[in-house]
Amino acid sequence: MKTFTHALLAATLASTSLCALAQAYGPPISLEQARKAMAAAEAEVKRNNWTMAIAIVDSGGHLVLFQRADGTQFAGAKIAEDKAWSAAAYKRPGKMFQDRLAKLGEDMRILHLRGVIAVDGGDPIIVDGKVIGGIGVSGGSGEQDGSVSKAGAGALK
Repeated sequence: MKTFTHALLAATLASTSLCALAQAYGPPISLEQARKAMAAAEAEVKRNNWTMAIAIVDSGGHLVLFQRADGTQFAGAKIAEDKAWSAAAYKRPGKMFQDRLAKLGEDMRILHLRGVIAVDGGDPIIVDGKVIGGIGVSGGSGEQDGSVSKAGAGALK
């Protein structure tokens, strides 16, 4: 029981410290906005000749738009959606969690946060300082996925 209590306390402290700098949620991303973000992400994919899955969720974590290129592993569909959900839910890029976990130590508590995807390729979509959704990408290396998700998220700035 003591271990469970410590884990719960660590998760609570982690979520509190992570949200302290977070933006507010805005209205859910519209289909038009999601299409614009998808087009920017897709352009990055095509420019590099990659095959990827791209998911865009609204500020409530609900899937708005998705595509998976021919030849992309089927697991990429769920991974992309999970990355998008994590970015929207925690108002943080997966890369931020990845970098914090790389330091080990106290930041290992991140592993107790439900639904966190601590790898590059998931970014919140922010408009006017508010999170309106998230984009997740899977199919390449973490760096490649991150390049595509950043292109999509940046399209609405």
